[in-house]
Amino acid sequence: MSARIHLPSGWVTFVFTDIEGSTRLAQLLGPDYRPVLWEHRRLLRDTLADTDGAELLTEGDSFFLAFPDASAALTACLTAQRALATHDWPNPEAAPRVRMGLHTGYAEPRDGEYASPEVHRAARVAAAAHGGQVLCSASTARLADPLPAGASLLDLGLHRLRGFDDRERLFQLVAPGLERQFPRPRTADAVAHNLPTQVTSFVGRETERAELDLLIRRHRLVTVVGAGGAGKTRIAVELASGQVESYPDGVWFVDIATVTDPGLVAFAIAAVLGPRPEPGRPIVDTLVEYAAGRRMLVLLDTCDAQPAACAEVISRLLSGGGGVRVLATTREAFGLPGEVVWRIPPLAVDPQPGRTESDAVALLLDRTAAARGGRPPEWAEAADLRRVVQRLDGLPLAIELAAARLRVLSAGQLAARLDDVLGTLDAGRGPEPPAEKGWAGNQQDTVDLVAAASGRTPPTPAHRAVQRSAAERHLTMQATVTWSYRTLGPRAARLLRWLAVFAGPVDLATVEWLLGEDPLDPLSVLVDKSMVLAEPHASGSTYRMLDPIRAYAARRLVETGEERAARDRHVAWAQHALQQAHLGPDGRPVTLSLYALDPLAGELRAALRWSATGGSTRAGLRLAGGLDQWWRERGLSREARLWLFRLYGRIAETGEVVPEAELAAAYHLHSLHAGADGEFAEELRYSQRAEAAARQAGDAGLLARVLAGRAAPLIDMGQFAEAERVCREVIDWANEQEVAGDALLAIYNLAELLWRRGALAEAAELLGAARPVEAARPVERGRRSVDMLLGMVALARGDLVAAHEHLLVALRSRMGHGYHGRACDTVNAVAVRCAMGGERLTAARLFGAAQATRARLRDTQGIHGTYWLERQAELRRVLGDAAFDAAYGEGGGLGLEEAAALAFAVEHPDLAADSVRFGATGAARPRQGGRRDADRREEWA
Repeated sequence: MSARIHLPSGWVTFVFTDIEGSTRLAQLLGPDYRPVLWEHRRLLRDTLADTDGAELLTEGDSFFLAFPDASAALTACLTAQRALATHDWPNPEAAPRVRMGLHTGYAEPRDGEYASPEVHRAARVAAAAHGGQVLCSASTARLADPLPAGASLLDLGLHRLRGFDDRERLFQLVAPGLERQFPRPRTADAVAHNLPTQVTSFVGRETERAELDLLIRRHRLVTVVGAGGAGKTRIAVELASGQVESYPDGVWFVDIATVTDPGLVAFAIAAVLGPRPEPGRPIVDTLVEYAAGRRMLVLLDTCDAQPAACAEVISRLLSGGGGVRVLATTREAFGLPGEVVWRIPPLAVDPQPGRTESDAVALLLDRTAAARGGRPPEWAEAADLRRVVQRLDGLPLAIELAAARLRVLSAGQLAARLDDVLGTLDAGRGPEPPAEKGWAGNQQDTVDLVAAASGRTPPTPAHRAVQRSAAERHLTMQATVTWSYRTLGPRAARLLRWLAVFAGPVDLATVEWLLGEDPLDPLSVLVDKSMVLAEPHASGSTYRMLDPIRAYAARRLVETGEERAARDRHVAWAQHALQQAHLGPDGRPVTLSLYALDPLAGELRAALRWSATGGSTRAGLRLAGGLDQWWRERGLSREARLWLFRLYGRIAETGEVVPEAELAAAYHLHSLHAGADGEFAEELRYSQRAEAAARQAGDAGLLARVLAGRAAPLIDMGQFAEAERVCREVIDWANEQEVAGDALLAIYNLAELLWRRGALAEAAELLGAARPVEAARPVERGRRSVDMLLGMVALARGDLVAAHEHLLVALRSRMGHGYHGRACDTVNAVAVRCAMGGERLTAARLFGAAQATRARLRDTQGIHGTYWLERQAELRRVLGDAAFDAAYGEGGGLGLEEAAALAFAVEHPDLAADSVRFGATGAARPRQGGRRDADRREEWA
């Protein structure tokens, strides 16, 4: 520096500049670097010639300057950066990227130099800048008035400069001709992370958080995989925020969703981590070298936007140094060595032990309170809120969207509307706005920076629309699922659409049956992309879709014109599954177990829905016939009647021709359901319709079954004599037509009527003859109605041994085959046997349990109802009101299985200490009022 240069004093603005990556640039250019360095110096000095700035030091590629005026200093830096940017360098790779830093402080020169901490602060501000960037301190920003024309200062917040204990607020000079997008300043912040700040609380997932936290600590690459809206990003950020103190070089969040070109993935990561692109060198190499010696956690979010590029960068990062760990969220795993894939489950819809609400309900409660201005939902809405989360399969995004709907709907109204999941959740959220006409940088567009640095043009409006679409992919369920659907190939997309016809989980054989081909390849794609959940079991894996994804796939099924073909195929599968429930492994008929129908119920209902709205009514009637006993035994006769009414309406609407035999069978089961539901007039009406249709059909067996049901409405209306006459006529006619097995219901009804009027011997004889008929009919024999009625006859005779044996045989079979409604009658009968045997408290408990189960099943008492009430009244007189009510209430708290276990635990009368069957010497004595053992053994057979 010349001695004639005047050094400013007082408030001095210090400026430091240097070339970013000068060593790398010198290595790249070799002998050509010196001309570039000289030209860089010339441009800076020419700029300073017109200012009051004093050049204190030039060393290598660095300049140290002092200005008496902060505004002049900023103007000089702006002019210099523009000159450097517009200069005609030998080639683009030779263009030096100069970083500049300014700070204003009070200083006095001594002996031609400044000895002041303000100089060091200015140097640290410059060190925080990136090539092409101008940073200044808060004091410079305050004193720089006026700013250069068209310029402004962008507040970058507080930062800790190296070597200083306090924090300095940094500002970036923004003006036409300068870059705007830069990574975070290179400062020594105490907490190194850029994790997004969450505006809502994190609810639940304690188990998942602990599991994922352990994986992150043990493995270098953990991939969180799940469907769109499953909460992958939220739990990853939550876990990463707890890991900040464990990584001295930071925890860094990179959103890949906005990256529109695979080649920009590495640039986007570098823009967050800090290294700048170097001329002539692949950015991945620069990134790997930068991360190699550091200990950091990189959270790559939404990697499914660019899966292949992400996999490549992750592989390079992990192989380049042992201190880097990667936590990635995506809808499809990378398949990299050492990768640990953690599939995020939906939120639990059932509460954990010791908790009153599940995680899904807790999330809905929290978000609903926020949506309603801080007011929590009414307690009366609790049941409907549980229905909502169950309907949404615990998918967090769907629950968040549902909470927004609860601003205008009650929980009950929302639950009722969820048959159209997408329409309800996305209501009021219009299509995204069109892409803007121009482009302007902003702080969020980190990819724009790297595009410019790599010589690429700024994003086009179309690319900008894609970026915005990525950012808004979670605003609607439609957009969320579309994000994944558009990545599917034709076979996988078709399989997803066709799987929408299923209501619940299916196995591989079922999927193969649906498609008529091996589905393994497309099914694997759907599982890998988290659009279908694979649930392994010992018997084989099952596959299911979350309900919002199913709703989306169903829409696509309609749009592609495939709905009829797919749903007709599903109905055919449902009929096939129903037939298989009646067959054993060898293909031969087996005793019908209603438990085999329980897992099919959802699919059969879905098939019925299609049959009643767009498919074949005849197929629907066949499905209804297969569900006949299941509906009654599960207390769902009202549902059965509604389905039948819908099918009748479909027949009237389409004019489909249904054979009289099929109509007769439908009317017959409709009559039985109406009777079980207490609708006796409807029961009689459909019984008459069934008879008329059966006579038209000319099928003797069908007519026998229909006529056998004629007594039921008469019994329900109290016309017992007429009912008995009808039963005898039907049985005689069926014997003449050699279809006696089809009149089995008439035999049961007649036996009940005989029991009611005390004709016990005739009832026992009738039932004894019916046993082989019942045993030959797989659909009937699981109910063991003969044993149940023989037990009732034995009770009427006072034969506790016979009653005990017959009733427990009936109860064991009914419980073993899922006949819950009929099991209630048997539990009541065992209660009578206990009361007669002196076990009165047990009897009261069994009465209470039977009544509670019957109430849950909404079942009518039938012909035995009066008998049960009379026995209970007798038991109450013996025990007293207090003891009876206490035991009865205790029984009311038992489930049916617990009540059955209590009944099975009742001691056999022959084993009791005071049994009349054994004397003091052990010799057998005849039982009073009992039948011969030979007779009883005959009944057993």
